Amino acid sequence: MITFLIVLHTVVCLFLVCIVLLQHGKGADIGASFGSSNQSLFGAEGPVPLLNKITTVAAIIFMCTSIALAYLSADKSTGSIMSDVEVQKSVAPVQQESMPVSPATEKPAAANQERGESGPQAPTGGQSAQ
Repeated sequence: MITFLIVLHTVVCLFLVCIVLLQHGKGADIGASFGSSNQSLFGAEGPVPLLNKITTVAAIIFMCTSIALAYLSADKSTGSIMSDVEVQKSVAPVQQESMPVSPATEKPAAANQERGESGPQAPTGGQSAQ
């Protein structure tokens, strides 16, 4: 039964794709692809009513087979593909004692500025810059 539904579903799917591709878009004629510029290929009204009916029937069959396959596969499955997978037991990370943070002290550069000193001094000695 399921095999028959899968085959029918696949055939209807391919047929539906083909019939949608045969339909014309805005300003295009299906007869023009066969070399004729008038709509005498499918009669006076053209292919619209016939292709619309065929598309509607194929879409209804496609939806019915989709619902039937979903229903049958839901009843068939009793387990999960993940039932055979071993679950790793994760150990909670050990929390380390947090040391109290002492209040921030003045930065050395800020302390130097308060005392009136500038940043790093150039060496003053016997060395000359070359």
